[in-house]
Amino acid sequence: MENILAGLCGTSPEDPLPVWVHGSIGHCFNQLLLNVIPHVVLAVVSACFLGTPRSGSGVPCRPGWVCRIASSLILSGLFLADTIPATISQQELSPVYLEVLANGTAALAWLTHGLALLVLFRSIRRSTRGPAALALLTLLPLPSSIITLVWYYRSGAAWSPAHPAASCRFIILCLQLASLLVYAIGYLLPTTSRQDFSINRSWQEDQPISEPEIPVPDQLGVAEDGESWLSRFFYLWMNPLMKRGYQWKLNQPQDVFVLPRQLQATRVCDLFYSCWQKAAALRQVEEETVSLTSPIIAGDDGSSHAPGSSHRAQEAVRLFSVLHTAFGLRFYSLGFLKLAGNLLNFSGPLLLNLLVSFMESRQEPLSHGVLYALGLFAGSFLGAVLRNQFSYELYKVMLMVRATVISAIYRKALRVSSTSLSSFTVGEIVNFMSTDTSRLLNFFSSFHEVWSLPFQFAITLYLLYQQVGIAFVGVFGLALLLVPINKVIASCIMVNNKEMLKHKDARVKLMTEFLRGIRVIKFYTWEKHFSTRINACRAKELQKLRAIKYLDAACVYLWAALPVVVSITIFITYVLLGHQLTATKVFTALALVGMLILPLNNFPWVLNGTLEAKVSLDRIQRFLELADQDLETYYALDSPGTDTAVELQCAAFSWTPVVEESTMQPLPTGTLQLYIENLSVRKGMLLGVVGKVGSGKSSLLAAITGELIKQGGRMHVCDLEQGFGLATQEPWIQFTTVRENILFGREYDARLYEEVVEACALSEDLNILPAGDLTEVGENGVTLSGGQKARIALARAIYQEKELYLLDDPLAAVDADVANHLMQKCILGVLKHKTRILCTHRTEFLEKADALVLIDNGRIVKTGTPADILPLVEAFPKIKDVDKRQKDKAPDEQGQKEAIEAEEEESTQNNYLIHKEEEKKEGAVAFQVYKAYWVAVGSCLALSILFSLLLMQASRNIADWWLSYWISSLPQTENTSVMVCSASPTSPELLLFPIVGLVSPVQTLDTTPDPPNGTLDVNFYLVVYGSIAGANSLLTLLRAFLFAYGALRAATVIHSRLLQRALKATVTFFDTTPTGRILNRFSSDLYCVDDTLPFMLNIFLANVYGLLGMLVIIIYGLPWIGLVLLPLSALYFSIQRYYRRTSRELKRFCSITLSPIYTHFSETLSGLSSIRAMRATQRFELENQLRLERNQRCLFASNTAMQWLDIRLQMIGVAVITAIAGIAIVQHQKQLGNPGLVGLALSYALSVTNLLSGLISSFTVTETMMVSVERTEEYTTDIPMEPQHKVVEVADDWPSQGLVEFQQAVLAYQAGLPNALDGVTFTVYPGEKVGIVGRTGSGKSTLFLAIFRMLELKSGRILLDGIDSQLVGLEDLRSRLAIIPQDPFLFSGSIRENLDPQGKRTDAELHEVLEQCHLWDAVTQMGGLDSQLGERGKSLSVGQRQLVCLARALLTQAKVLCIDEATASVDQQTDQLLQQTIRHRFADKTVLTIAHRLNTILDSDRVLVMQAGRVAELDSPARLSQKDGSLFQHLLHSGQQ
Repeated sequence: MENILAGLCGTSPEDPLPVWVHGSIGHCFNQLLLNVIPHVVLAVVSACFLGTPRSGSGVPCRPGWVCRIASSLILSGLFLADTIPATISQQELSPVYLEVLANGTAALAWLTHGLALLVLFRSIRRSTRGPAALALLTLLPLPSSIITLVWYYRSGAAWSPAHPAASCRFIILCLQLASLLVYAIGYLLPTTSRQDFSINRSWQEDQPISEPEIPVPDQLGVAEDGESWLSRFFYLWMNPLMKRGYQWKLNQPQDVFVLPRQLQATRVCDLFYSCWQKAAALRQVEEETVSLTSPIIAGDDGSSHAPGSSHRAQEAVRLFSVLHTAFGLRFYSLGFLKLAGNLLNFSGPLLLNLLVSFMESRQEPLSHGVLYALGLFAGSFLGAVLRNQFSYELYKVMLMVRATVISAIYRKALRVSSTSLSSFTVGEIVNFMSTDTSRLLNFFSSFHEVWSLPFQFAITLYLLYQQVGIAFVGVFGLALLLVPINKVIASCIMVNNKEMLKHKDARVKLMTEFLRGIRVIKFYTWEKHFSTRINACRAKELQKLRAIKYLDAACVYLWAALPVVVSITIFITYVLLGHQLTATKVFTALALVGMLILPLNNFPWVLNGTLEAKVSLDRIQRFLELADQDLETYYALDSPGTDTAVELQCAAFSWTPVVEESTMQPLPTGTLQLYIENLSVRKGMLLGVVGKVGSGKSSLLAAITGELIKQGGRMHVCDLEQGFGLATQEPWIQFTTVRENILFGREYDARLYEEVVEACALSEDLNILPAGDLTEVGENGVTLSGGQKARIALARAIYQEKELYLLDDPLAAVDADVANHLMQKCILGVLKHKTRILCTHRTEFLEKADALVLIDNGRIVKTGTPADILPLVEAFPKIKDVDKRQKDKAPDEQGQKEAIEAEEEESTQNNYLIHKEEEKKEGAVAFQVYKAYWVAVGSCLALSILFSLLLMQASRNIADWWLSYWISSLPQTENTSVMVCSASPTSPELLLFPIVGLVSPVQTLDTTPDPPNGTLDVNFYLVVYGSIAGANSLLTLLRAFLFAYGALRAATVIHSRLLQRALKATVTFFDTTPTGRILNRFSSDLYCVDDTLPFMLNIFLANVYGLLGMLVIIIYGLPWIGLVLLPLSALYFSIQRYYRRTSRELKRFCSITLSPIYTHFSETLSGLSSIRAMRATQRFELENQLRLERNQRCLFASNTAMQWLDIRLQMIGVAVITAIAGIAIVQHQKQLGNPGLVGLALSYALSVTNLLSGLISSFTVTETMMVSVERTEEYTTDIPMEPQHKVVEVADDWPSQGLVEFQQAVLAYQAGLPNALDGVTFTVYPGEKVGIVGRTGSGKSTLFLAIFRMLELKSGRILLDGIDSQLVGLEDLRSRLAIIPQDPFLFSGSIRENLDPQGKRTDAELHEVLEQCHLWDAVTQMGGLDSQLGERGKSLSVGQRQLVCLARALLTQAKVLCIDEATASVDQQTDQLLQQTIRHRFADKTVLTIAHRLNTILDSDRVLVMQAGRVAELDSPARLSQKDGSLFQHLLHSGQQ
């Protein structure tokens, strides 16, 4: 090295690069360091911008840019020109090679720079000055030029006629400086327009999917596109986004970058579908089938021509092969990046080896040390960049695949025939999109690991063999042993995990039932029973969790103890074989062992991930192979006549494919076969379809829309492409505003809209809703009543203005008035000129129909006029029929109105409560939350965990320190004698890359005969080392199991606190909080606390202690490194703060934008028939793509932020490694260094980057997980609780008489709402039967809530047998009263449990009450008292469920019974029997009955009429009905209309 420099500069080899010569800076130093190096930097950075893409629009001329480009090219020419006089003159300045090198480099640099400016000028940056860094770099060579200028001035050579060449070079130098000045002026010239404008213009060009709500001016623009290499490698383009996040300006998902062009959903999907079509076409050419379109794209799979052939063609197109074709090349080529990164990983230990041997030898020249240090820098720098780019590019491929798979599943769902779709549940299909897709994506990260882990393992073992010879066999044995152990542990964890999830599901299901029936549970005081059941499930779940945690602890133990065990095995074996340990060997081996651990531990998980991905791929493939709708073969295309709307001839339809009957289980719907001999519907007619339940009315409509399988015959429908106006029997409502539901994608036309709303009798309903028609309806329209849903669905169909309307019983869920309105204004009004097919049970409305069809058992029995057909349907006179059906359907007209009004009442009260948004905590997680978790773990336990962690880390560091101490204390002579050989003859240039070159100097070591070790010394050192390692192993074990125990304890404590609080919460809390939100706390948040949080916390703490240990060792080994570490720590701290703020917001955006994709998908699946019938599939596909794109934007930004952080941390790591190497060399020169300590410091420093990035990512994730603790904590502390105090102890038989007194009772549902009871005073005497009536909102049900203290009184009191109910404990009070609630609540379990959860009654008693409720026959049919009822008691009809609730009340010995319209869903005969039972069984009891049907209370002793929360009338029914103008009389008359 020294000789080369001396030859280039013409100096002596002793001082090849003199800095100061004859009172001025040495020319060679000036040219090489101040001229060549700055120009090289300028050239490299400029080259990074050569790839910037051009902008589409024309380029106007800008003087600033022109100046700079011209002066760059002129400078390039001037430097070239300068070489001519330099070569001619051969003057005393310096040898000619140096001048040629300097000028050549400069000319090349300025040429590259000029071209880079030209490229930038044609890109979207033309309206700015371009990157400031690029302009600043042009100033770097300036000092060199000025120094040369000063030299000319001093020497006077510039004007000497004796040196024409020198004068010539002086003039060129002046011109160069002038050109630089012009360049600077060009840079400072103002640019004409602002950057925003152009960025947005190009952004709009690039964005295929428009999002209407985004205001453009404040956008960040397109990510990454148009950026230079430099910007791409270091993510400089992310800086604006990171800055926004840091300033808390990221408020909504639209604030992030638009995806790069290559990642945009439309582009990626187009590529995927074109590959799919090619694959399908290829297969079909091979198999010579008829159809040429793919099953996923088109609707034509030729199913009716040749079922077999279509199935083969579909089966042939494999999702995997299409993904392979579309993204394979890009994905596999990433393997080269991975390979290069892996190889560079090995440069660390090998160069460490060379550097430590350099320090030990004292013989090698300094230049070798510098080369090794530079090699360490270059290897770690390049490795960092490559690894970072690999993960970034891999994530981009994963995003592409995710977009295609999700949209392929969505697209398939829209096209697949309903019959084949019915083999999956909605949940399963949504799972394909969520769970299976994310598992499939795991394959992409696993695939490159599958080949690279064994590769890394093999190379590491080979290098270890080079270092310690045969001693590595011990490691190999341990490693081989470890893989099966890891595999066994992993599979045990998997098995236990499955079991645990089963118990978790059972617990969440119970919890759901508990929340659904919370009112009834509180009425019956069953909280303890449910608490016991939930805790039993939780105990089973925790048992499995315990197994998982302890297995996990074993895994962690192996993972943490392995490095020490492996290194101890190696060194002891090596020493026992009679070799001598040296610093070189020890630290290279330690670094290699560190690299060995990762592949060993990761491999089982990587394999698991790959296998899971395979399972998910097969599941998705099975879904994509389903048969599609094939409308071309389904409908006959030739028209039978101009005025025929629908015609069916000998058409047979079924719900299940006939072909596969042998193999396939017939589906439950598959019982009905529809056969239509002949049916022709004229345009503009109203055809009524009647028939009993299950006769095939809905199937006929499904057949017309193409949702069934046609097995033969002919069907023609006119204007097919226009679609149908369809109103299904179960109305399908979207999770959006009422207006959006009605418009359904069409433009808003005010006149038409008003007309439709009026025709569907929606005007009044819309006025009541909080925001009118802009009110959001919940999922599946939960905030609407059944009647409202049916009318909105009808309005949607009408607003679409189709020619053919298929209406499936839209009149069922509405009362008589509204039904009449719909018939007159809508079906016979707005739609009078359209073709209408109306199925209904309400035959009284069909007199106006043009024709009727009577269907029975899937066949048309008779067609004719209403006069012919109606008498056949109405077996008994009309009035009774109406009356009976209304008894079936709903209470009756008044009751129906009552029900709707009741809803209105509730919604007005709960209006602002229901819409209470879930609070989102912002910023960092509060200290209180960490404290809460600490308390849950228990202070002593938490402290001992931290202490064990500290001891474990300390013992590990001490073991390594002991090694370095051992080496340092070895006789110095032995060291050098052994190490001389390592100064190898191979040329240093070879040492950078080829592995053979790297290894060869080490190989010579093993042939040297080693002098014998001092046996006593070695034994002493080995014993100490072994005992430290043993202690470390024990401490590791202790820490792993303590941690597992702590996590389990926290999980137990947090759940029991949360459950106890939820059991005691007030009813108001449950009314105002959506069930989903509470369930979330008990499911996903608890899962987080149980499983994910401890896992991440463990990693985080290990990282913290690891980092501390590392810093202590490095500073101990090289105290001077402290100077470098201080600024780096400050930098690290600021980077991670900058990152964490942004990352938190981005992660939140990811979850906010993810749920709309799934919600939209499940909504689409439930409304598939409507979407297809109204021909809206394309719009829905586009909507799905929009939602997907929005989510992908957030995911992309979130991941890129991680890469942004990663590359910066990697650079900090590179700086630490380079600094240590540099300091070590300096110390070596000054003869201060201890090779043992330097080796130790460096071997630790090699892992610094992983630790730094691990620390931040684990902290960020831990913080995210802590949010779950925050959310559970919020519920354990903030939920309003029912009063738990008890002032009066009551007798066991209280209330013994049944006297109920209200005294001035005042009650409001919430502070700020009007009083629901306003000074109510009345007395009910023992044994009296009182009926309670009144309009909606008059406070009838509130009376019961007050008696049971579901809500506390504001003032006044309620006395039971003279004792104030507020002084009695809640459990005492509620258990002594009986109630039959309005909605029958049953939970999953046996009939016995449902009647008597506490198990206090005998079978005989249960038998008796079931007899009295006329239920015994039904129960014996089901299998007796122990037969299971299923979820919500679904194996009983609604009427039977109400009877079970009545039986419960009969079982209680309560003196006071409250009945809330208990018999609404039973037929009249049963109702009369029940009334007798109640009278007989409760003859001596006080009974309060809220009546919706007045005939149920006409025989009661007195009637209480409520009005506006006050008692309006209280007297016997007979008196009140005679009294003119009484409210009761008015109610009676309106009920009998």
